[in-house]
Amino acid sequence: MTDATRVLVVDDQVLLRGSFRILVDNEPGLTAVGEAGDGTEAIELARLHRPDVVLMDVRMPVMDGIEATRQICGSPETAGVRVLILTTFDLDEYVYAALRAGASGFLLKDAPPAEVLAAIRVVAAGDSLLAPSVTRRLIEDFTSRRDPAPSRGPAPLTGVTEREREVLELIARGLSNDEVAARLHLSMGTVKTHIGRLLAKLGARDRAQLVIAAYESGVVSASDGGLGAR
Repeated sequence: MTDATRVLVVDDQVLLRGSFRILVDNEPGLTAVGEAGDGTEAIELARLHRPDVVLMDVRMPVMDGIEATRQICGSPETAGVRVLILTTFDLDEYVYAALRAGASGFLLKDAPPAEVLAAIRVVAAGDSLLAPSVTRRLIEDFTSRRDPAPSRGPAPLTGVTEREREVLELIARGLSNDEVAARLHLSMGTVKTHIGRLLAKLGARDRAQLVIAAYESGVVSASDGGLGAR
């Protein structure tokens, strides 16, 4: 099991936490390295075990999942740990904050077991879990609640070329690398190069944060039909 993807399960509900652990441990190629019932314990166990993926609940006692995600993703000690947020749709605004804190995606708590396992593998592989239709709802909810702050304009895309901006827009609309390549008539290698440069220029951890940057910079908006379902 040395090559198994190592998973830390974080949820304040004992029964749910145990169910996720059993699910992980019974899947070939995955292993649960621990359980935590709050954010503080999650940080301690992430430092101790250095898991590949943390399944992170949002609303917990002592420290919530957002702050725990921020500390795990922001610390050099655990910078390689990926966080997958567990959520109900009551918490969309909090999930947006967690993505900004460094989470690599989000998953509904009532998702089918096969979907949970697939999500863990996607995030462990270094990709982001951003289902277009779900992400659109998330962004629409966040933008409808936050103060529009008319005196503050969109965040600038410093140093981003026009082609990179086009790639960023398509990523935010939910297109895969293959679809971006086809739409812009580029090779897959060129698309990956553009994405790598966008990550560096925007200081983004992964694809999830590129989506956020696209919305905050005004490249796409929740009202223009972005992130259309595929």
